[in-house]
Amino acid sequence: MIAAELLAASGRFPIATGLSEQELSTIEHEFGFTFAPDHRAFLAEGMPSGRGWPDWRSPDRVSLRERLAWPVEGVIFDVVENNFWYEGWGFRPSEPAAAMAAAKGYLVTAPRMIPVYSHRYLPAAIGDHPVLSVYQTDVVHYGNDLADWLNREFSLGKPAEHQARATVTFWRDLL
Repeated sequence: MIAAELLAASGRFPIATGLSEQELSTIEHEFGFTFAPDHRAFLAEGMPSGRGWPDWRSPDRVSLRERLAWPVEGVIFDVVENNFWYEGWGFRPSEPAAAMAAAKGYLVTAPRMIPVYSHRYLPAAIGDHPVLSVYQTDVVHYGNDLADWLNREFSLGKPAEHQARATVTFWRDLL
């Protein structure tokens, strides 16, 4: 069963009409990313609504922008407040403001994370990707794909027995 069908069959969340190809393209253009193929298919099949789900049709674009910015802002918070520094960035500047500026510069090259539900994200990248929980620099594998994530997160079925490897740079290294 594909992810959207699995969620709809559970009856746990209202499912609105799926996003049209035009709506998906408009969202991608407006926010400057491309949905991963499975995320796009999931939203085209039916758009879950309610607490935790991003409302891609909402006129409240500020809320969507905040959810899109959340992963990067969380990393920046940890750079400034918790002395986090990713080894791939090289030398850490000693001044907090300089470290923050450098981290922001590096983070623009990290794949963009797109909200699925609450602080569960899929990368905006072509290919198959696991669903990741992203809370500051605490990144956790939550499912091999959308269907596996739904099985795990909401106990909708049997989760996969193996764990897929995270595929996108930077975020996989935080696992």
